[in-house]
Amino acid sequence: MWRGLDRHRPPGVDAAAGAWRSPVRGPWLTSVLGAVLLVTLPLVMVTGLLDWIAYGPRLGQALPRDVGWLHPPVFDWPTHPAWLFRLTQGLHVTLGIVLVPVVLAKLWSVVPKLFAWPPARSVAQVLERLSLLLLVGGILFQFATGLLDIQYSYLFGFDFYTAHWYGAWVFTAALVTHVAVKLPRLVSALRGPGFTGTSVARTRPEPPDPDGLVPPRPGAATMSRRGVLALTGGGALLLAALTVGQSVDPLRGTALLLPRGRRPGDGPTGFPVNRTVAAAGITPAETGSGWRLTVRGAGRTADLDRAALLAMPQHTARLPIACVEGWSTTQTWTGVRLRDLAALVGAARPASARVRSLERSGLFNQARLAAHQVADSDALLALRVNGVDLTPDHGWPARVIVPALPGVHCTKWVREITFDG
Repeated sequence: MWRGLDRHRPPGVDAAAGAWRSPVRGPWLTSVLGAVLLVTLPLVMVTGLLDWIAYGPRLGQALPRDVGWLHPPVFDWPTHPAWLFRLTQGLHVTLGIVLVPVVLAKLWSVVPKLFAWPPARSVAQVLERLSLLLLVGGILFQFATGLLDIQYSYLFGFDFYTAHWYGAWVFTAALVTHVAVKLPRLVSALRGPGFTGTSVARTRPEPPDPDGLVPPRPGAATMSRRGVLALTGGGALLLAALTVGQSVDPLRGTALLLPRGRRPGDGPTGFPVNRTVAAAGITPAETGSGWRLTVRGAGRTADLDRAALLAMPQHTARLPIACVEGWSTTQTWTGVRLRDLAALVGAARPASARVRSLERSGLFNQARLAAHQVADSDALLALRVNGVDLTPDHGWPARVIVPALPGVHCTKWVREITFDG
């Protein structure tokens, strides 16, 4: 069967394969790039899984909610250190962006294999090629949808969270299979003679290899292997410089790749906003003098206006707020402890809390908090930030802020809190 395929070569296959003639391609360059991805991609995968756990699957609010037998072991996401979610989500997004040049360079180093004919010469090779298809398709899908998500460009007609979750598992399975097959060759290639010190004039192709990475008819070198690695690393560093400001407040102005990660204004409330009051469809009449916070628990109900809330003991805490799209910021919040509100209605040790917003629909109109999140001494119904009243875009008249809680659950424009159990 394989010989028959060899005799019936599709038109253009030989020409396409021969077009990739760079002598720098070979096991060594591919293995160096692969080793970088082998060290860094698991960090992207682990932080993504941790972020899903941070969203509270035990409270039914991690997305996607129903993951069936793919449900991993979970734990109660801690409230301390307060910057924990800021770290995991920032690493997940920033490292994902930084690795784009490395992924593209790795694909460039193996692209001639896409034109190999026949595609496989044995059943084992067929399975290997299938795993490679899932690997390449998986990483391109994850990177493309992730980059579109952080740009708020939902060009795809499916739910991002569901697709990203299952795409991650497909890619993980393909990666594990690929590493199991290729790790011995990667180690062998890295142990061979290095080529980073070779100039362009002295760049020569490696000996032919069983994977067919070395071009059969190499052309003259236009760049050394050192140049390829420098170009790839330089691209990664440039992306890092344009991204890291989303998570480091003093560098906020350099976050040119994040549409909402930059500083939107000056003054004490000039920090990023993910969802504005206009986008939420909340009118000034709803947040005006007639606004009341309804607090329920232990069979009791209290209706409080801002004056009543300000009359309660106030607590100030410097806490970060981190968004799923990658940006984060640390500000100083002042308000009423959630546990004081729970005690007000006789729920001294609630099992959980349900927070509802004036917003009527979407992911942002409600959230559930676990017992340890309500009980944390820095968990607040914030009324002020950085010494001034909240602005409408930042959640006026009141918003929730809890250490290490994903920003989407730090509900703004709060109208009701129910303490259960």
